[in-house]
Amino acid sequence: IFLWRSALLEWLNLRGVEMATVLITGTNRGIGLEFVQQFLARGDTVLATCRQPNSAPALQQLQKEYQHLQVLRLDVASAESLQHFPQQLSVDAIDIFINNAGVYGPRNASFGNVDGETWMSVLRVNSIVPILLTQLLIDKLRAGDDKKLLYLTSKMGSIDDNTGGGSYVYRSSKSALNAVVKSLAVDLAADGFTSAALHPGWVRTDMGGPNALIDTATSVAGMMRLIDSLGTEQSGSFFNYDGSVIPW
Repeated sequence: IFLWRSALLEWLNLRGVEMATVLITGTNRGIGLEFVQQFLARGDTVLATCRQPNSAPALQQLQKEYQHLQVLRLDVASAESLQHFPQQLSVDAIDIFINNAGVYGPRNASFGNVDGETWMSVLRVNSIVPILLTQLLIDKLRAGDDKKLLYLTSKMGSIDDNTGGGSYVYRSSKSALNAVVKSLAVDLAADGFTSAALHPGWVRTDMGGPNALIDTATSVAGMMRLIDSLGTEQSGSFFNYDGSVIPW
């Protein structure tokens, strides 16, 4: 298997196919882990982050199989971890940044059950940390070739699509993230960046639950096709995993 992969990478290089350096947050399981697997399989260099790399057996196994995988510690809920994270990076440039890490918060956040402290913690992880991390990484992102910034959001963050109400904490955190992504698209346009908000679909993960409609492989494959096709003219858009545009 190793020889086959090496031969494939050599063939791609001979054809002039450029390999990207991809940074992905929240990769110990679910969608983040699937992103790692699919980017590695096509030959890209992957910088995968999670809170406890030593307790992430799937990532440890992938490290044994792929030399172009680095697993790095990052706890997005910790201000100290965020500040120290750039010092761990041994690369000079990052081509694609995928902000996947996020939390749902309390499932019972219906009217009458909303707790302010919990709401603030979810807003920090889902809405504030993505821009803080982008600011910390901006020099390496500017040095990249692709200059693509992707932020996993949710259709539940669409105000237009909200016909069910409730879920105040999660909905608001993703709506705020969508606003962040739109502003990033405007502010970084002159530097050639493409920023987009991606809804992965209703996916069978710990967050999505067993009754979700699609698996992680389907979701990630769709998002990767979209990422590959994105151009600067689409920057600031809100996409479903299948490439369709979601109204704000």
